Amino acid sequence: MRHARRPALAVLAVGSVLLAGCAGTVAGAAAPGPGVPADVAAADFPITGSADTEADRRARNALADLDAFWSEAYPEFFGEEYQPITGGYFSVDSTAIDASAYPATGIGCAEAPEDPEGVANNAHYDPNCDVVAYDRALLQQLSEANGPYLGPAVMAHEIGHAMQGRFGFADSTIVVETQADCLAGAFTRWVVDGNAEHTALRMSELDSVVLGFIGLRDPVGLAPDDDRAHGSGFDRLSGFYAGFEGGVGTCRDDFTEDRLFTATEFLTEDDLDNEGNAPIDEIGGLVEQTLPAFYESVFPGLGAQFTAPAIETFEGTAPDCGDMGAEDRDVGYCEADDTVYVDGELLSGAYEQIGDFAVAAAVSVGYAQAVRAQLDLPVDDAAAISSAVCLTGWYTARFWTGDFEQIGSLSPGDVDEAAVFLLTYGQEDGVFPNTDLSGFEMVDAFRDGFLEGGAGCDIGL
Repeated sequence: MRHARRPALAVLAVGSVLLAGCAGTVAGAAAPGPGVPADVAAADFPITGSADTEADRRARNALADLDAFWSEAYPEFFGEEYQPITGGYFSVDSTAIDASAYPATGIGCAEAPEDPEGVANNAHYDPNCDVVAYDRALLQQLSEANGPYLGPAVMAHEIGHAMQGRFGFADSTIVVETQADCLAGAFTRWVVDGNAEHTALRMSELDSVVLGFIGLRDPVGLAPDDDRAHGSGFDRLSGFYAGFEGGVGTCRDDFTEDRLFTATEFLTEDDLDNEGNAPIDEIGGLVEQTLPAFYESVFPGLGAQFTAPAIETFEGTAPDCGDMGAEDRDVGYCEADDTVYVDGELLSGAYEQIGDFAVAAAVSVGYAQAVRAQLDLPVDDAAAISSAVCLTGWYTARFWTGDFEQIGSLSPGDVDEAAVFLLTYGQEDGVFPNTDLSGFEMVDAFRDGFLEGGAGCDIGL
């Protein structure tokens, strides 16, 4: 977010890894079905250079399941017989590369040989050779940081590129990459629904997967038309959600050159130096101006008159307001005095750990509860919180489209910060104590508001 009079605001404090490869490059419900997923024997699914490691085992299991998934999905959605990978699969340990484990062409082929070092800290699909290669040290790192499914998700992304090699690549890299994320999301839903024989994933584990996808975003400030572009964290998770919810058909039909992307460049050296973040003491003024402006503009469509609630921060114990005080809420709306209260410690922590728009998102969710109260709607159950998060997405989108440019505007990474706030702080009892919504569900609601406006926010539109 940038103040109109002074550049500033935004950037995610999540470690990022750019997975780059050929053809585009890497990127990176229900309980599992009956029975315990069985490992695939190495002899039954050869991966050149693989070892007896957890990373290789998970990759092999995922690749075998992907083969089964696409053998059904490709004919259904593309009307042609599925063509398995012909050039093989390659595993590399970038911390100790053993060149003798590979043929003379390395991890490529005679037409396009490649040294195994070429996949260090990465994974890729090479359309010249129809091969998939990955660094198992990287997959292990990703699994340790974001759970065991993130490595298989990377494999799903790469096999998504292989499918693009069969049905055709888009013209721009960012469309290619986010479409592969979408295909990974479609496969993930298939796994969650219990269809995979060798890979398992529970709904409760999806928070870590989505947070991992945000971590695989481009460096903040990379232009969307850069030939290395994979997308912002929001772009990548939005692609993943599209496939998870809509399946392969959505990935096939909805990823065109006019698709919305939130990746943008930094405009000034100050933005670059500050990673887009404004001083924390400037954020309150921006939020206190833009939130009323947003709701004043949308309330006429609801047939109601909007009255802006007060916004106050506190330190320590929440002000006494019935249940809010008893629960020591960190964020909440007090209808008795028409005030949104936010714990200053929560805001400073979110600012330091995530970025400035995490502060805006925290205040916005409490503010949206006040809005629901004015519409005589519940404010504090799971449906109400989902609605408030959706409204926060809508508010963020109006920021994105420049509705408040006389007051401030978003910087690269701001939209990502809102999602990370929901995935982390949104799971704390002091923020949303009366709901068991997962971070995955909250980000889904935020995404709906950002992309679709208020129609899905359950406020009568």
